[in-house]
Amino acid sequence: MKNLANFFFEVGMLKRTPRTGFQFLGSGAESVAEHSFRTAIIGFTLAHLDEEVDTGKVVQMCLFHDVPEARTGDLNYVNKKYVKADEEKAVEDLARTLPFGDDYRALLEEFGRKESREAQIAHDADQLEMILALKEYKDLGNRNADEWYPFAVRRLRTEGARRLAETIWTTDSTRWWFDGDGDWWVNGKR
Repeated sequence: MKNLANFFFEVGMLKRTPRTGFQFLGSGAESVAEHSFRTAIIGFTLAHLDEEVDTGKVVQMCLFHDVPEARTGDLNYVNKKYVKADEEKAVEDLARTLPFGDDYRALLEEFGRKESREAQIAHDADQLEMILALKEYKDLGNRNADEWYPFAVRRLRTEGARRLAETIWTTDSTRWWFDGDGDWWVNGKR
């Protein structure tokens, strides 16, 4: 039980582990845990759109894909040019302590190979989460987001994710909550 308690504390570190790429964007901040949560929701959705994949496996990949960053930190694309994190060792060290360690290790190995349909969809969910964040910052005036978007789209592996990225990029991120019911916005009731 002690190893499980330690695992939960380790996963909690992801709430305090910043995604470091936003420093280059010039605005925005997000923790690895925030990123992983929305990635899992996106992965669940993409998996439901593809009837031939194991939805549970996609969601698990999305939830666990960045857990090693509790030990290694988040390395953005500039960092990765110069620094090599030993994620395999981080995965192995954690896997040895977990009753589901073999499953955890296998899940991240499959995600890393990017060969299975589930891994491709999980990777797409990861990129779509970043595209959503970029669009949110673009809509708030960040001019750099337009430069990043084409690179994120090029990393997408499935046609469905590419279509979704296009829709995201042309949708105003600040309007999802506004249904146009002016009476409600004036009176507070329907």
